[in-house]
Amino acid sequence: MLIVQKYGGTSVADAEKIFCASERIAKDYLKNHDLVIVVSAQGRTTDALLEKADEISKKPSKRELDALLSTGEQQSAALLAMALVELGLPAISLNSQQAGIFSTSEHGRAKIVSINPDRINSELKKRNIVIITGFQGIDEHGEIMTLGRGASDTTAIALAASLSADLCEIYTDVAGIYTADPRKIKDALKHREVCYDTIMELSAMGASVLHSRGVELAKKFGVEFYVKSSFSNDSPSLIKQLPATEDKVVSGITAERDICKVSVTNIRSNNVSRFLHLLAGNGICVDILTLDSEADFANLSFAIPKDDADTLAELLVVHHSDIFEGELAISHDLAKLSVIGAGISYDSRVTLAFYETLMSESVNIQLLSLSTLKISALIPMDTLDSVIFALHEKFKNSGMFEEAIL
Repeated sequence: MLIVQKYGGTSVADAEKIFCASERIAKDYLKNHDLVIVVSAQGRTTDALLEKADEISKKPSKRELDALLSTGEQQSAALLAMALVELGLPAISLNSQQAGIFSTSEHGRAKIVSINPDRINSELKKRNIVIITGFQGIDEHGEIMTLGRGASDTTAIALAASLSADLCEIYTDVAGIYTADPRKIKDALKHREVCYDTIMELSAMGASVLHSRGVELAKKFGVEFYVKSSFSNDSPSLIKQLPATEDKVVSGITAERDICKVSVTNIRSNNVSRFLHLLAGNGICVDILTLDSEADFANLSFAIPKDDADTLAELLVVHHSDIFEGELAISHDLAKLSVIGAGISYDSRVTLAFYETLMSESVNIQLLSLSTLKISALIPMDTLDSVIFALHEKFKNSGMFEEAIL
């Protein structure tokens, strides 16, 4: 049986945890399984590398930044291979070029376009445990490209699809998919199974367990995978295609911190599309967009990650005269709170419970949006933790959560 496993940064954060992962891998190897292991950078390595870059340049070359950040995964892969060899097992580390992982040419947000598995298959035939750097690929010119934060999940699922793996496992510091972050909500409920669409929404809206693009790949190629704990043998959550039902309501509560609200007033109505094109062309994704239009002018408000706020302000200074007239206001220290679940918009109980809970917590809602799969609100960041706790209690006591296990 061919197994693809992914170990996140917390799972390989230090020597003790690397050996813990090695012992888990060894048990599977000694059952005569073939193993391909994908690793993230250790602990806060990526953040530390970004800090080092910032000490040198406030606006480093995207090419050199990718070259720097890719070294984190290479360290993890080499160290894990060394640990396995210390246990008497054959192992080899491969970077993305050696593993044949090819991507688009977009520094910091590249997408995997193909995988040539020849080298991997060759090493597996030698009964080597193959350890591969996650989070990165090589473009057609041989340049190193990173896939975005958390994208080692995407690497693992893409490899599982390309290699027709029998089993794919994502190891992390939590034992599955929960109704809320179990590190913050102690009585969060764990799902036995979660469908692809729901987990994509949970991931996209701030759940930090999985990379949303990886889940998209899993759905596209029918890769079922487990989310497991690196540190316990607790029962995992299975991500797969599930039949639609009308019984399921709330799957989980997620949050994204450090979000900004952007308000643009008096933009000419015929310039709205040019404005949105400017954002898209610079890789700035907006959320919870509201548009108030009267006659020839319109007002826009939307949510945006803090990291993109400065970029946006610079762009609008440059394009002020030809894009809009009026004022730009950016509100900081906000968070995006989301409730995810299939058919949420068809069950008014959820919307009512969401709104009543925020009002009872005296939360000032900056923006609000509702779709088939989610309710999202932009709220002050200092109210977030108490609101999540209150919402979780409300949904749990009202029986609105999907079937889950403790």
